[in-house]
Amino acid sequence: MDFNEYQEKARETAVYPIYTRIFYPALGLSGEIGETCNLIKKIYRDDNGQITEERKDKLKSEISDIFWYLASLCSDLGFKMNDIAEYNIAKLKKRKENNTLKGSGER
Repeated sequence: MDFNEYQEKARETAVYPIYTRIFYPALGLSGEIGETCNLIKKIYRDDNGQITEERKDKLKSEISDIFWYLASLCSDLGFKMNDIAEYNIAKLKKRKENNTLKGSGER
């Protein structure tokens, strides 16, 4: 499955009100990223930096939620995920060529 196909399938499960477009997935995305970071914190706090299978399964679930919210945000903004992925790789390639991958990347 490519990004655009995933995005279309994710869109079929988006059941938030139209007046919350952009807003709903943006806030959901930030919440899921926070949950993911909290799980990673616990790997270091509780498991001495060792990723247990249980934590790995939980991270997989949270990352999949991040992906859904990202797809929904892209849909609400009229972006295709494949285009966003290609744009990002081109931007990073240019930064690498300009030796600006470190720092803000904006030189």
